[in-house]
Amino acid sequence: MQTLNELLRDPVVVALAAASGALLLVAILLLVLWRRSVARSKAAAQRVEDQLDAADELEYRLAEQSSRLRIIRELHEVAVRSVSDVIRQADGARYAATNDPQAAVRSLPAIADASRGTLAELRRLAGIVREGEVGAAPQPRLKSVRELFAAVRARGLVVRFEERGDRFEITQGAELAVVGILQEALENALGHGGAGTEARVTFAWSGSGLQVLVDDDGERAAAKRQGLDPDEIGIDKGYTAADDLAALTEEPAGRGIAEMRERAQHFGGVFTSYRVPGVGFSVSVVFPKLRGQPGAGPRS
Repeated sequence: MQTLNELLRDPVVVALAAASGALLLVAILLLVLWRRSVARSKAAAQRVEDQLDAADELEYRLAEQSSRLRIIRELHEVAVRSVSDVIRQADGARYAATNDPQAAVRSLPAIADASRGTLAELRRLAGIVREGEVGAAPQPRLKSVRELFAAVRARGLVVRFEERGDRFEITQGAELAVVGILQEALENALGHGGAGTEARVTFAWSGSGLQVLVDDDGERAAAKRQGLDPDEIGIDKGYTAADDLAALTEEPAGRGIAEMRERAQHFGGVFTSYRVPGVGFSVSVVFPKLRGQPGAGPRS
């Protein structure tokens, strides 16, 4: 009877073992190739499905924009006729004033009513155009906030983000307003403070509302770049309580401030901004009620 060592040295046994190992290796390779093929097939099917979804979305948006353009043309024609009527009434009143001033005075209410109607139509027209611009542009969402942070960090802004409360779904229009305000505030911080400025961003969710806070230290960052001690700025420049009060009571102006305020007001928000002497700038937007508020587009 052969011992174990003899069996292991037997050429037939060695050949069988080698053949079994080769078959096992081939089986493993075939299994790996099969799994990769299945994964590629699934990925290709998903890409096709995504492309079909994207095509459907584009077709829907095209139909929506075409419908909106028809409405814009109709309102434009109405506005043109209304303006023509206002001009005609105003010309009539001007000519009548030379002979019958009272007749001219009596025509003023009609001119005012026609002007108000024209203004209302123009506002509707502007609203539809604005909705069209929103629909045509890529929609920033709250989930894209971190991408925004990454973009401004790459340009030298230090962003600290904190979120409090339980986040809830808000409409796409409200998301657009929030992200737009946040983007403008961070751009202002970077533009005025430069690289090295720190911006502290806070989202505070309440039962049905949201507060967005952006505090930056642009003045301190600018002082550091000049080789100054930021803690000594207040002493050197002689800041007083009166300066703090003036900073809190003055209303900052500018295109960016006006745009942020308009975005906030469109969704019932209260916008405030003020300079902190020796430190930087602060922006606060309080949306008392965003939960369940009607707006354009699906929720995230």
